[in-house]
Amino acid sequence: MRNPRDILRKPIVSERSMDLIQQNKYSFYVERNANKIEIKNAVEELFKVTVTNVNTMNVKGKAKRMGKHMGRTSDRKKAIVTLKEGDKIEIIEGMQ
Repeated sequence: MRNPRDILRKPIVSERSMDLIQQNKYSFYVERNANKIEIKNAVEELFKVTVTNVNTMNVKGKAKRMGKHMGRTSDRKKAIVTLKEGDKIEIIEGMQ
């Protein structure tokens, strides 16, 4: 079994993700080859909460220009985790 800290890369802090917290949904960037079961187990183990649903999506990297050179940002995977009613992740709550 993989380390949960390797599966969850970092929380997503954006206006939309902060609005989702009101619905008890938390957003994370996760390892690209992690599946929903691994993501659920990692969140439950790290934050001691109960996960009811996990939605994942692959995000393609964007083309970026640095002067005359073209490059790309890396592809990522996002997970939106829904927690049981009454559960919270305090670390992310403090970022609002």
